[in-house]
Amino acid sequence: MVERLKNKDFSAFDELYLKYFKLLCTSAYFFLKNESDAKDVVQNLFVDIWEKKLYNNFHNDVKGYLFLAVKNRCLNRIKSQAVQDKRNEIAMSVGAALEQEQDPLPQPDVEAALREMLHTMKGQKLTAVKMVYLEGKKYKDAANEMGISVNSLKTHLKSALKMLRLGLKEKNH
Repeated sequence: MVERLKNKDFSAFDELYLKYFKLLCTSAYFFLKNESDAKDVVQNLFVDIWEKKLYNNFHNDVKGYLFLAVKNRCLNRIKSQAVQDKRNEIAMSVGAALEQEQDPLPQPDVEAALREMLHTMKGQKLTAVKMVYLEGKKYKDAANEMGISVNSLKTHLKSALKMLRLGLKEKNH
């Protein structure tokens, strides 16, 4: 089957798909606990196998390769989702703090403190926070726009978040 795939035999790809799709979905579900996400991961793997010619990476243990690829993609998806959840949480806090509209209801103390600290924050720290957490830009894109390296951007974000945490801690004591 591997040789047929390497010769771009689409019927070999169909056989591979039919043979492993359900098993791989079950494996993905074990990690993701969501049937739709599991199917997406496996489907994307098969698309990549054909379009990116990942079958060239197949050697003797096709089944092992497929299960390892699904496991890695599931773990990456879990990690990515955790990062996105954290970004969303920070963005909501920062966004609320930067909002300039006057609400008829009083602002919570935390939001007011965040707004005050963000208004005192200057330079690249503030720019980094706005781009990544408010505009949802990827680190690479934000760094390119700022004309700095991704590591420098991360340093600015880390410093800004540390400053915000310390500021909030001081306000609570």
